[in-house]
Amino acid sequence: MLNSRLRASIGFGVIALLLSTCGGCRKQAGSNPNSSSPANKTLPKTAPASAYGWTQADNQRMTLANYKGKVVLLDFYATWCEPCRAETPQLVKLQQQYAGQGLQVIGLNVGGEDDRAEVPAYAKEFNIEYPLGFPEDEFADEYLGDNQNIPQAFLFDRSGKLVKRFVGYSEDSGAEIDSVIQSLLIEPPIDKK
Repeated sequence: MLNSRLRASIGFGVIALLLSTCGGCRKQAGSNPNSSSPANKTLPKTAPASAYGWTQADNQRMTLANYKGKVVLLDFYATWCEPCRAETPQLVKLQQQYAGQGLQVIGLNVGGEDDRAEVPAYAKEFNIEYPLGFPEDEFADEYLGDNQNIPQAFLFDRSGKLVKRFVGYSEDSGAEIDSVIQSLLIEPPIDKK
C-alpha cells in the first residue's frame, strides 16, 4: 500500500515537472521559476512605441522606436529557463534567415540579477548574433504585467504596431512565429521619418 502511494506521488511529481517545463517558466520575481502557460494570450494594452526600453550589453539604451521600419521580434527570456533554451535556436535561425528582409530579433533577459552574468556565455553557447539587453522594469511590466511566464515573444510590424503575442514555446508556436514573420515581411518598408 505504501509503495503504491509513493509511486503515485512520484508519478504525479514527474507529470507536474514535465508540464511545467513544456509551456514556459515564470519571470524571476518570486521563488517559483516554473509554470505552464498556453501558447497564445491576448495582447497587452500598450502604446506601440513606449518611452520605456532596455539597455544593451554595450550600455546603449534602446526603445522600440529605434527599430521603426523593421519587423521586430521582442523575446523575453532567462538563461535558466528550459523552454527559453529550446526557443533560442529558432530565434537565431529566424534572425539569420530574415535579417536581410527587415527582421530584427531582440532578446531581453528577465532572469533576475544573478542571471545577468550568465548572458555572455548563453550568447556564445547559442551563437546569438541579435542584440541582447535588460529591460527597464516599467518596460517589462508593460508587456509581462498580466502574465509573467517566459519565454514570451512579441511581434511588431514595420510601423511599430504590436501584431501577435506568444507565451511559452513549442514546435507549433515556433512554426506560427515563422509564418507570422513571413506575412509581416511581405509588407513594404515604411519611411522612417
